[in-house]
Amino acid sequence: MMMRPVILILAALLSSSAAAENIAFSGESRRALDAAVRLGIHEKDFPGGVLRIHHGDEVYQRAYGNRTVDPVTTPNRADTLYDAASLTKVVATTPAVMILSELGEIDLEKPVATYLPQFRGHGKERILVRQLMTHTSGLRPGIPREPAWSGYEKGLQLAWAERPEHAPDEKFVYSDINFILLGELVHRVSGQPLDRFCRKNIFLPLQMKDTGFRPPENIRNRVAPTTREGRKVIHGVVHDPTSRRMGGVTGHAGLFTTAPDVGRYARMLLNHGELDGVRVLQTKTVRKMTRPNQPRKLSAVRGLGWDIASPYSSLRGEHFGKTSYGHTGWTGTSLWIDPPSQTAVIFLSNRNHPSEAGRTKETRIRLSTLAAEATMLAKYQIKRPHRVLNGVDVLANRRFRDLRGLSVGLITNHTGLTRSGKPTIDLLHESSRVKLKALFGPEHGIRGELDVAEIKDGVDAKTGLPVYSLYGETRRPKAEHLKGLDALVFDIQDIGCRFYTYISTMHRAMEEAAKGKMKFVVLDRINPINGRDIDGPVLDGEPSFTATHPIPIRHGMTAGEIAYMIRREQKLDLDLHVIPLSGWRRQLYQDETDLKWVNPSPNMRNLTEAILYPGIGLLEFMNLSVGRGTKTPFEHIGAPYLDAKALKKHLQSYQLPGITFKTTTFTPTGSVFQGQRCQGIQFTLTDRSKYRSLDTGLAIASYLAKHHAKEVRFERFAKLLVHPETFKLVQSGAPLDKIHASWQKARESFATRRAACLLY
Repeated sequence: MMMRPVILILAALLSSSAAAENIAFSGESRRALDAAVRLGIHEKDFPGGVLRIHHGDEVYQRAYGNRTVDPVTTPNRADTLYDAASLTKVVATTPAVMILSELGEIDLEKPVATYLPQFRGHGKERILVRQLMTHTSGLRPGIPREPAWSGYEKGLQLAWAERPEHAPDEKFVYSDINFILLGELVHRVSGQPLDRFCRKNIFLPLQMKDTGFRPPENIRNRVAPTTREGRKVIHGVVHDPTSRRMGGVTGHAGLFTTAPDVGRYARMLLNHGELDGVRVLQTKTVRKMTRPNQPRKLSAVRGLGWDIASPYSSLRGEHFGKTSYGHTGWTGTSLWIDPPSQTAVIFLSNRNHPSEAGRTKETRIRLSTLAAEATMLAKYQIKRPHRVLNGVDVLANRRFRDLRGLSVGLITNHTGLTRSGKPTIDLLHESSRVKLKALFGPEHGIRGELDVAEIKDGVDAKTGLPVYSLYGETRRPKAEHLKGLDALVFDIQDIGCRFYTYISTMHRAMEEAAKGKMKFVVLDRINPINGRDIDGPVLDGEPSFTATHPIPIRHGMTAGEIAYMIRREQKLDLDLHVIPLSGWRRQLYQDETDLKWVNPSPNMRNLTEAILYPGIGLLEFMNLSVGRGTKTPFEHIGAPYLDAKALKKHLQSYQLPGITFKTTTFTPTGSVFQGQRCQGIQFTLTDRSKYRSLDTGLAIASYLAKHHAKEVRFERFAKLLVHPETFKLVQSGAPLDKIHASWQKARESFATRRAACLLY
């Protein structure tokens, strides 16, 4: 059953803390929206941008990144003027035509030649005004730029001379020529140039104080620049080459605007043509131009000027339906409006600054999807698996553009799989766009089958590629193994715990890539125990392979986010790229997504064990079985010397939420106490949202310190904890609240550090 467009309650997104407290999902929604934009900036898709979302009278707005980065860096502001590019078509030209239509000055079903007599010959007499607005005129996408020409009249002459490539209403072809003609049509019919007509009839009535063509000198300092051409950065003049040649006032491009101004325009449309008591368009006009107007035989659904469901409408995201409409601009601007939910999503950026290499498609899609989901999940309490793409699938969807033509070394194991279950090794090896030259294996090897102290180099039987061990005589790539490579790619599923060694492998590989001036690409994967919860002390000691960076035991980050933190805090001179997740939310556990569980290591066999691991795994350097060598590792602990009933009574005295304890016996077939009967405790999670795995581990450690310090070799508890103060407090039997208090200052500092690196 198709999901109806959702109502986005943007009180969830208000900067007001009172509003945020009233709506449970507001913080998550706001953070997800912010992270979506920050991710684009991290990926250098655009230098900065302004996001503004309307829901009824509620607004969420924020400026991100920088307005300029060339030749100087200038922080962005909400009142930055952006080159609207093709938003000109729907914010200026379309409403101008519709106003004249309301006045009876333009009939949309009459030939264009009725108003523009020069537009004749080669069948152009049959082209109707409506067909210009729906891009079904049959005209080409644009006026030719060669040989060089200039001047408004010259541009019109070239438009008059166009020969249609298709009959009217036969095919959808997005064409700037259509709107160049419409801009001149407004000029001819109204007797006023397009810019003057729009200012008088649209911008001034709506109090769009900063919107217009050809920004005056007194506000140029607020204009975001676009591309560099030769020695000059295009700044304060329209980027579109055709519009620039024609003087900067054209129907297809040339408008400059701010997010607040576009917000007022969007609110007018959502309010059926009226805003603050001022009517700009009639209700029936708004309805007419925003509903499908294309011939039924065409698959591209277009309104009058507006996009509804065409090859250009991906920015509506995964949930807004075909009653919504919007438009994009080449420079990185976009507006999408969903009348059923009274929602408008506005994003303005200069993605082609400092070059045309930037992109905003993924960010636009993510923002619209997040805006819709905020309410779909909270208001309607819809429980369904979230469709999530890991970084490898996003890379494939991008057609490997991040690795195209590069010689690559891949750090991976059996968890490096696409949604369909294809190993990343095979995906890259078979791609004609990537040159996979070498494989690097972490702990447990590239197939995840080895549970040994040291792994040797070898050859991958399937691909014939050399496999270099990163868990053998060295735990970092050797210089000779990196020779001839342009990039290292990391694709391994982590579990969200500091002492799980895959992050350490990534860290050391990053350092070697920096030394070799190589590109380092992280194909990001979810944090299976969620990316929200943080627990345990921040590392307070010398880094090691089980404690690679100053983070808490449960860090609430993805591998890609940790990579950004490491580069930032170590000041690594590293060309780092994170291929992001799609569809993941920080609060999600793995089983709330549609991703299949794959054992990240031989003894990590399900999500329950991963949730228990930060506390139970913390104990395993001591002389204690944590269930290795049984069918359910980390779901129970034991030892021959334990009094299980006494330990259970001790644990129950803590009244730990979300978990119950049961006495048990088991005999491990491997690891600690192999073949020996152990007395112990079995754990059952009852509410993972309230459960704190570290508290379970600390409570067990406190009992062991008091009753079995010698047998358990308690000094080894410090090995994975790496926090001397906590070790002493546990050893002395201190209560949990006192232990938690000892973490507070460092945890607050980590929260600030972490916030700067979050991508989702």
